[in-house]
Amino acid sequence: MRLLPSTACLTAAAFVAACAAPSIQPGEPADAVLRAFGSPTARYALPEGGERIEYASGPFGRTTWMVDVDGAGRVKAARQVLGEAQFAEFAQRVAGMPREAVLRELGTPGERSRVRFPAGETWSWRYPTNDCLLFQVSMGDDGKAVSAGYNIDLRCDARSDARD
Repeated sequence: MRLLPSTACLTAAAFVAACAAPSIQPGEPADAVLRAFGSPTARYALPEGGERIEYASGPFGRTTWMVDVDGAGRVKAARQVLGEAQFAEFAQRVAGMPREAVLRELGTPGERSRVRFPAGETWSWRYPTNDCLLFQVSMGDDGKAVSAGYNIDLRCDARSDARD
């Protein structure tokens, strides 16, 4: 009996390949990154000069790659910024951080929702986890972060009374 790969297996393999780390080497010209990976989702000026180029995978994606480029237009580093280790360190220093700094560190949030009390917004990022969780940052109306933490992603966690 000959076994053929199922559509689900092929789809899963394509998904894993799409999530693989981009091949970006330090010293590479930023133009080569842009040619290889296309238009970035955002760009941020770095305090020490140069810029950070963002490649976010969208509202339901779980990765955001940041490519740091020096003033000469050469890649300094590339890393995936959405993960529990990064969030734990970030949450320790988030209070009072301006919105531009939050975006420069975590990238474009997958969702933004308006809240009344305290007045402001909640920004949410999905990330690689086996749980249905979001990492969230509460932003005040003054444009500064108030706090950060985890919450349940209601879009992926089915209600228990709906299961049969």
